[in-house]
Amino acid sequence: MTTLFYLVPVAAILALVFAYIFYRQMKKESEGTPTMKEIAAHVRKGAMAYLKQQYKVVTIVFIILALFFAVLAYGFHVQNTWVPFAFLTGGFFSGLAGFIGMRTATSASARTANAAQNSLNAGLKVAFRSGAVMGLTVVGLGLLDISVWYLVLNFFVHETTPEQKMVVITTTMLTFGMGASTQALFARVGGGIYTKAADVGADLVGKVEAGIPEDDPRNPATIADNVGDNVGDVAGMGADLYESYCGSVLATAALGASAFYSRGYGVQMNAVFAPMLIAAIGIILSIIGIYTVRTKENAGMKQLLKSLSFGVNLSSVLIAVATFGILYLLKLENWQWISCSVIVGLVAGIIIGQSTEYYTSHSYKPTQKVAHSSKTGPATVIISGIGLGMISTAIPVITIGLAIIFAFLFAIRFDVTNMLTAQNLSLGLYGIGIAAVGMLSTLGITLATDAYGPIADNAGGNAEMSKLDPEVRKRTDVLDALGNTTAATGKGFAIGSAALTALALLASYLEEIKIGLVHLGQTVIDVAGRQIEVVQATIPDLMEYYQVNLMNPKVLVGMFIGAMMSFLFCGLTMNAVGRAAEKMVEEVRRQFREIKGILTGNATPDYARCVEISTKGAQHEMLFPSILAIIAPILTGIIFGVSGVMGLLVGGLSSGFVLAIFMANSGGAWDNAKKYVEEGNLGGKGSESHKATIVGDTVGDPFKDTSGPSLNILIKLMSMVSIVMAGLTVAFSLM
Repeated sequence: MTTLFYLVPVAAILALVFAYIFYRQMKKESEGTPTMKEIAAHVRKGAMAYLKQQYKVVTIVFIILALFFAVLAYGFHVQNTWVPFAFLTGGFFSGLAGFIGMRTATSASARTANAAQNSLNAGLKVAFRSGAVMGLTVVGLGLLDISVWYLVLNFFVHETTPEQKMVVITTTMLTFGMGASTQALFARVGGGIYTKAADVGADLVGKVEAGIPEDDPRNPATIADNVGDNVGDVAGMGADLYESYCGSVLATAALGASAFYSRGYGVQMNAVFAPMLIAAIGIILSIIGIYTVRTKENAGMKQLLKSLSFGVNLSSVLIAVATFGILYLLKLENWQWISCSVIVGLVAGIIIGQSTEYYTSHSYKPTQKVAHSSKTGPATVIISGIGLGMISTAIPVITIGLAIIFAFLFAIRFDVTNMLTAQNLSLGLYGIGIAAVGMLSTLGITLATDAYGPIADNAGGNAEMSKLDPEVRKRTDVLDALGNTTAATGKGFAIGSAALTALALLASYLEEIKIGLVHLGQTVIDVAGRQIEVVQATIPDLMEYYQVNLMNPKVLVGMFIGAMMSFLFCGLTMNAVGRAAEKMVEEVRRQFREIKGILTGNATPDYARCVEISTKGAQHEMLFPSILAIIAPILTGIIFGVSGVMGLLVGGLSSGFVLAIFMANSGGAWDNAKKYVEEGNLGGKGSESHKATIVGDTVGDPFKDTSGPSLNILIKLMSMVSIVMAGLTVAFSLM
């Protein structure tokens, strides 16, 4: 084993150490006045109560699934015996990353508001460093889990050849991605339903009907709304990007084991370690980038965006340079060219981030046009926001398309005439996978910019409820508006990486099918009249054997089912938010009606009841959409076989990717159009334009925080379930 491998666990531990340092620095800051402390305590208590209840439900689901996998592995022998354990650890660390991030965020909001009393830069520093705790925790736990599992499997797995052993190790490690994806989907869907139910109640009844500010202490839903920002945008996003990060590294490692199988064990091992080492170096350079983020007092939105972009772009440039050094030291074949594939991923991530910023920040014309449409009412706000979201899909889709092509071509040295030969196809797919690793290599800092958003949002709520100086609220509003844009950018990264990783997972699925055939005792397959040993079969061989082509009706039916899954899933989650929000609206109206003196400030609302409604609504509504995402690939595999599953994954990827961008950007634009009006434009707060943009924001809330960001998890979860269930598909498919 190359000694360079040990850089991976060292970098993981370093990330966790710096996360702890930033956490301790944040805790040393003052929470401010007794009122600020009390409000923060309410939010913290509500968030922990929700997370505790969610983890109870998720634990039951995980135990049932782990037992199911154990039966498949030990009873029917159609699955690797390590899968149940890998599945559980993936889910555990994904949940742990979200939990740590949320504990930090709920402790940081009051401290951010208090720091903002001194200066904008002080508030930014506290919020951003607290967000960095989430970013560094995710990458630290992810790489630690990967490196420990590699060492364990390297010790216990025994195969006939070292090359075959590496294939088994990497495909087994890939299965813990299903645990991470399952936990992430529950966290995203449950957290998204919770936060948007509360947000809709707070906005529609409080701001529109009662005419009071969003975070006014007289609003019964305001504590639930602040709790929701944490359980949805922090715990949910943390679990989401944990599985994105691990999935990209593990899928690329598995492809490396396959693509370099015939090059000798040493070359193959280095190809497996390359994505892990790029991710490890990314951690170190992200920490450097975090320390460069600062701004000046009275900075505008563009200046603040530049401050954050400088840190991200600096890390990206340093990683691009370091990649050449890493792959050179590994003596990886085509190292210069594969390094360029990594840079393709980095550049694609930056372009998607900039595109998202352009379409969702109110510093630019698209969102300002949405705001100006409010002059003719909420209907035109919704129409213009939907149109903006649809148009905004063009740049990310074209960018990902070009990234796929160039990452593939760089990996095969632009050998266009032979690009679909077995060897070049494997190398090209490895290039696409490692481009996804490049895109997420800066996750330590890009996730910090994302997790920072809800911290700033809660800080503004705390400032409002604590009746701090209006200048403080003005500063936190600037930070909050910036957070809306950075959150949308983070979702863009997650969705873009999902598209690249999903392609790598398609190839990994075929590798797992090969292992499933071996487990069943099948030694050869018949491809176009030729007898080929299963262990020697290439991706084109397997595609031919299972007739994965567009003339196969099973592939087409699978594609339709995959495309339908994206819309069905969004419909279920949107309706879930609607039902939970209805209950919240009714409760807020009831309190205004029955608890006399709330609006005059002479009575205290029943905050706990609103928190309870959101919690119960989220727990009840999150189960069916999440379980459907697990069942669909299993049933498709049993009914339509391998070709049907390939169609399902392609259909889900193509529709889910575009739909996710549309929903995330529409929602972000509607939110910032409201912020644009609240800054004093078009009549300012309380005007008819303001009320119209509130309606638009209310529609956009489940777009950007529930259904949209859940789609990238859906794409990868269906891929992961297909991979884990490959043995079952091979053994029991009906067609």
